[in-house]
Amino acid sequence: MNKTLEEGMGLVSEISNMLKDEYQGRAKVVLVPPFIHINAVSRLASDNSQIAIGAQNCSNHKSGAYTGEVSAAMLKSCGTTYVIVGHSERRQYFHENNAWLAQKVDAILSTGLTPIYCCGETLEERESNTHFAVLEKQISEGLFHLNAEQMQEVVVAYEPVWAIGTGKTASTAQAQEIHAFIRELIAKKYSDPVAQEITIQYGGSVKADNAAELFSAPDIDGALVGGAALQSRSFVDIVKAMA
Repeated sequence: MNKTLEEGMGLVSEISNMLKDEYQGRAKVVLVPPFIHINAVSRLASDNSQIAIGAQNCSNHKSGAYTGEVSAAMLKSCGTTYVIVGHSERRQYFHENNAWLAQKVDAILSTGLTPIYCCGETLEERESNTHFAVLEKQISEGLFHLNAEQMQEVVVAYEPVWAIGTGKTASTAQAQEIHAFIRELIAKKYSDPVAQEITIQYGGSVKADNAAELFSAPDIDGALVGGAALQSRSFVDIVKAMA
């Protein structure tokens, strides 16, 4: 929940121009503004093929008397192609559980959009050594009702809750361990080819100065960037770290 419309448009314009000038790599760049900015941002970025647009959340309902909610179809009509599902703040502050998130994943996929499904443990769960069980529960209850074809349309984002907005970052070894664990869970449920096809991102105080090291890990396919995305220079430098 950052930036007025004018500020957000300025940020997107800066990012788009910098990417055109500085980056010819393979990364998919997805900008995820607040709901009310999506249509304007989508139009502004439409001339840059490097950029896709996402939403930070959506309803699990297609339509109806759900005042204040926004459906996947509405988001698609405004130029969205990705939707974040189950961000740790949605889980913590708005009490979204895995069953609810599974419905959102279904709604997103049925509209032809790509869900970015977030999972991650709290500091207490990591210190009590229950983080693997927590992650397995989040992934199995939120995603494993899908068939293999649907699963391959999902992006998974691992975000250790203890490293979001705290300045703390999981070490590359810690992040790689979890990413490999998630990929193995998917391989056991579906197959190794399915697991290898899926993008698994890391999200947790990703910055320009740690992005390249994180991206060098074999199972870390990208980043779900938070605060560092609010400054065009830092965000573009993270993108450029994806060679």
